[in-house]
Amino acid sequence: MMPLSFEHVQRLSDHVGIFEHADHTTPRREHGYCVDDVARLLIVLVRQPSPNKTLNNLERVAMRFLGDSQTVDGRVRDRCDVAGRWSGPGTVNDAWGRSMWAFGTAAARSTINTHRQAGLAYFGHGTEQRSPHRRAMAFAALGAAEVLMAEPHHQRARNILADAAAIIGRPGADPEWPWPEARLSYANAAVAEALIAAGVGLVRPELVDDGLALLAWLLARETRDGHLSPTPVHGSGPGDHGPGFDQQPIEVAAMADACYRAYTATEDTSWLYGIEMAGAWFEGDNDAGAPMIDAESGGGYDGLRADGPNLNQGAESTLAMVSTMQHAKRLTTVA
Repeated sequence: MMPLSFEHVQRLSDHVGIFEHADHTTPRREHGYCVDDVARLLIVLVRQPSPNKTLNNLERVAMRFLGDSQTVDGRVRDRCDVAGRWSGPGTVNDAWGRSMWAFGTAAARSTINTHRQAGLAYFGHGTEQRSPHRRAMAFAALGAAEVLMAEPHHQRARNILADAAAIIGRPGADPEWPWPEARLSYANAAVAEALIAAGVGLVRPELVDDGLALLAWLLARETRDGHLSPTPVHGSGPGDHGPGFDQQPIEVAAMADACYRAYTATEDTSWLYGIEMAGAWFEGDNDAGAPMIDAESGGGYDGLRADGPNLNQGAESTLAMVSTMQHAKRLTTVA
């Protein structure tokens, strides 16, 4: 397994946040920052065991950025330029959901006491809103599940879980296509993971079973010749047959997250195979046989094409790689 490095994460980051895009390894400062990426950043930072001073300082940057993104009514402004100027109105799109996920994770896992307190407060403020979007609610549910680890009686977190489960819906009756959408799109495994998290948090075994069933179906669909073959960027429907390209690292990271959630919910070690395949996908066991990690820079490549990787190393892809490798390293501690 390649060593986990935060070198490129630091290269992409400054005192405001983490730059969204890169030209190979060089941050494209003109594109500024987005909440989705800074939320991903905060999550991987607070998940990291024994963070050093550099990572703690970067966590402070991420927490400040996400706090500034939240509006007085709990919505979130998504974009900020290099001068620190926010643009656009507050929304309840994916940025809201991912910020809720990050705040909840900080509340449960940060080693910095003020960040645990701030994460809980920002999460609570964000619960004033709901999103009509399935994935935004799924992301918020993952944050709510984290909050319940720290505050088991947090009613607003429980309400988020219940509302997310209702928006996600039940698996369909067709065993060939049980997915609750006509097509797979992006961050698919997070949908199944949110149902598992909701079922555990609300003590509703039927939701856990729904989430596990959807995840098992998705993992089987996205496994080809013993390696992970994730849904490509343009999505996938019942009549589509892989492999498809461009494959996005976010799909692989979502699968690793969901399989780890399934393992913790069931103690069934067979779910760890999904994490193993996710880590191996980044190391080159994929449809193109190409590594998706730049061992020299510590970055993750932006997408997998049929002819190999897109060599740009933006925030989303690099953080997806870091998140996946964090889970892969946990495999060494599982008997």
